[in-house]
Amino acid sequence: MATVVILGAGIAGHTAALHAKRLLGKSHEIVVISPNSKWNWIPSNIWVGVGKMTAEQVTFPLAPIYARKGITFHQGLAQKIFPEGNSDSKRPFVEITYTDPTRVGEVAHVQYDFLVNATGPKLNFAATQGLGPGGHTVSVCTAGHAVEAAKSLKDVIADMKAGKKKQIAIGVGHGTCTCEGAAFEYTFNVEHELRAAGVRDMAEIYYLTNEYELGDFGVGGLVFTQEGFQTSSKLWTESLFRERNIHAILGAHVSKVEAGVIFYEQVDGTEATLSFDFAMLLPPFRGVDLKAFDFAGTDISDKLFAPSGFMKVDADYNGKPYEEWLADDWPKNYRNPLFPNIFAVGIAFAPPHQISKPRKSPKGTLIAPSPPRTGMPSGIMGKLAILSIKELIENGPFAQVPTASMADMGAACVASAGSGLRDGSAASMTMYPVVPDFLKYPNSGRSAPDTFGEIGLSGHWIKLLLHYMFIYKAKARFGWSLIPE
Repeated sequence: MATVVILGAGIAGHTAALHAKRLLGKSHEIVVISPNSKWNWIPSNIWVGVGKMTAEQVTFPLAPIYARKGITFHQGLAQKIFPEGNSDSKRPFVEITYTDPTRVGEVAHVQYDFLVNATGPKLNFAATQGLGPGGHTVSVCTAGHAVEAAKSLKDVIADMKAGKKKQIAIGVGHGTCTCEGAAFEYTFNVEHELRAAGVRDMAEIYYLTNEYELGDFGVGGLVFTQEGFQTSSKLWTESLFRERNIHAILGAHVSKVEAGVIFYEQVDGTEATLSFDFAMLLPPFRGVDLKAFDFAGTDISDKLFAPSGFMKVDADYNGKPYEEWLADDWPKNYRNPLFPNIFAVGIAFAPPHQISKPRKSPKGTLIAPSPPRTGMPSGIMGKLAILSIKELIENGPFAQVPTASMADMGAACVASAGSGLRDGSAASMTMYPVVPDFLKYPNSGRSAPDTFGEIGLSGHWIKLLLHYMFIYKAKARFGWSLIPE
């Protein structure tokens, strides 16, 4: 019997756990370790953050799902990996500290034969002074953060109704942030709510981003095919910003946030401030605080993890200039090269380089969106890891494992631009591949017939349908595995 331990229960980890039980059956043990007691459909936190949904509508308890499926669940924080075991255990294991209220603070060792690292990111608010719920800005990264953001927005709208003009800033709070799509969504949902409340004329809205151009989204921008014609996501997005009268500050790194003031630097060397009455700025991500030790107890974290804290996998980390990177340098099976029984999926794996061209300010500040690895790609990777483990269990260490490079993977994204069954809208986009391959597609790096976008009410209906569909899937209801990742 093999023991498969999965660290994290987000999109990648939870998907991996459900597929592991389905594909490996009762003869193998599936263990999930997560510090959180609830699963969160993060894409809908945007709607929680404007008061259109409650936290209960985007979360549910994990323990009952795992109990029903026969999956062992430890509510705890993984802190150390011993991939060679130690003098007390010949099997590799993970050291965890329980966060379960009934066992909080207790330390335990959980042995494994295969390990799937799906820990997701550490929300690195500390990278920017004054950033985040502990500072002067709000967040929608968690359901709890989004609830507080909605409360703050409600107060600002009340002030506008009382005749007070306000300035709103939404975007990213560091030059290396990812998830620009979430910042885009929240910007237009807030704008939509202001119109619905009848106070749009009382607010100036600023979108503050590390993207060099609008429509970059951390993937270097897109070339869309629409009715036989081609257009860029830059022109498409600029049009939407003009239509909604939203001001964009591009190529920006936020260096500090004080009460009511954002300090930022731009790629062209501009240093300025932006005053605000309400600000939602996303933090940069880094790997969680996970260490690795060899049999003798020597710290080998630098061998398993990149400096960012994300885990190294089968990618090329040789540090070539950006212009020399190839699509083939991206990982294909997400296995750690030193310990091939360890996988890292979703945000947990270290990307070999940025997808968007990295730029530096005259002062040397890196201003470049980090590669997105969330949503659909995360689910695909989680399932892939389990398919690989199944092959390894059945055919041994030389088994032919499946691959799913982001350079050969498509993705669909539906970005809300305002919630409402009659007046809502969303930008629906597809791209193939996620990581551009300029050798295969010299024009834009992507397949023209498979990369397109549209915006309208139907997009909102699709996003709402996806909300209910993926929560149904995550609850492992009848037929859940038929719903694609």
